Amino acid sequence: MTYRRIFAALAFVLLATATTPVVSADTNTITIRNFAFSPNSLTVTAGSVVTWKNLDGEPHSVVSDQGLFRSEALDENDSYNFKFDKPGTYGFICSIHPTMRGTIVVK
Repeated sequence: MTYRRIFAALAFVLLATATTPVVSADTNTITIRNFAFSPNSLTVTAGSVVTWKNLDGEPHSVVSDQGLFRSEALDENDSYNFKFDKPGTYGFICSIHPTMRGTIVVK
């Protein structure tokens, strides 16, 4: 075997087994699944946009307990976004299923 073939084989093995870390494009996403927000607590910096995405077959909403924001009913695969400009702690619920609760902490 020539050095060229050895090098080509080694390069193929390295490329075939290389892994690239998967980094979420949007780490400020809260999913809604199985009648729960996940994560149910999220810490972001001021000026961040938080996205809620409904992955349940049932409609859900996202409503601030301080009256700051309110989504319409989100069907499956619908999303809602809100930009948090000021530091603080913001609670939210699903108004359709009020036992579903979560918190956004803005630093």
